[in-house]
Amino acid sequence: MYGDESVHSYIHYIINTTRKHNKDNISRTKAYLSFYLENPEIKWAFLASMVSRNAGWNMTDLHLQPFKKMLGEEERNQLFMTYERANWLIFSDAFPQLLVYKLSKELKTPLFHLLKKFHVSVFMENQWKLFWKKREQDKLMTALIINEQNVIQGPVVKQAYFQYHVFNRLPYMMQNFLRMNAVLFPTKSNHLYGAYVQGFTNVSKRIALGVRLANILYSPNVYDKSLNFAITQEHTGSRKDFEPFLSLHYPYSPMLRGLYPVIKHQDNIRKDWWKTGGFRNRWWGQPKQISLEDMKTAYYRKRDMLFAYYYIKNAISPAGD
Repeated sequence: MYGDESVHSYIHYIINTTRKHNKDNISRTKAYLSFYLENPEIKWAFLASMVSRNAGWNMTDLHLQPFKKMLGEEERNQLFMTYERANWLIFSDAFPQLLVYKLSKELKTPLFHLLKKFHVSVFMENQWKLFWKKREQDKLMTALIINEQNVIQGPVVKQAYFQYHVFNRLPYMMQNFLRMNAVLFPTKSNHLYGAYVQGFTNVSKRIALGVRLANILYSPNVYDKSLNFAITQEHTGSRKDFEPFLSLHYPYSPMLRGLYPVIKHQDNIRKDWWKTGGFRNRWWGQPKQISLEDMKTAYYRKRDMLFAYYYIKNAISPAGD
């Protein structure tokens, strides 16, 4: 069927391709979308591309004046590294899986045993084998959501540096309390869909959010419009990618590659979360009824409050005083 030489060439291809696209948020987001357009049965890839867009917008937000006024440079750098590390780590785990599937599809034979070479959880190796046989697209999407949220739990969420400098600090706790953070699915119309992020440090809540977001994105009212936006609107990391479609005119939002260098990450060998942390059956549970309410008004009311706070504070205590 295939010899050692072929296996080595596959592994080499997967490592190099993943490394090529894992340089920054822009390259990751584009790689997910490109893969989805070629393999639309892997629904998680489109979800990942849209969530990754949001990570980029969160990164560039840190250079807006309200954030610069409220947070010191060190705090903003720590928040950036939280987004960047999670974004990088998920891609480094997920994209080899996508490429193994792509090779399997091209060769018409399953190669999922190769996932061990990339330290992918046994959980996902089993799920890919099931998908190859049963083609249950939604189940695979949920499995990937479960897996990737567990992948970042130890190295990011529970990691001592991020715990101390980010998750136990007032800016994160206030953002969580006030529901200032959201995953948004823009369209090229006056509508904005998505869901708020709360309890990010809780893996079960992140999984539930991921499933809820998947159901929103793939609902008939949202899918075509969001896909059209993704295909036709270049991802720059700036919220100017979508705010003009909402007739919103906020202060200039910079593009990501003008702000941040390529970060060199340490690729520590990961422990298999499925073996060390266990699995909770409720993660497979059916989500509650989702809301497709337009988020534009509610979300940007919070943004208005943020900018108003900045302008008031700046008037009382101007920069440089």
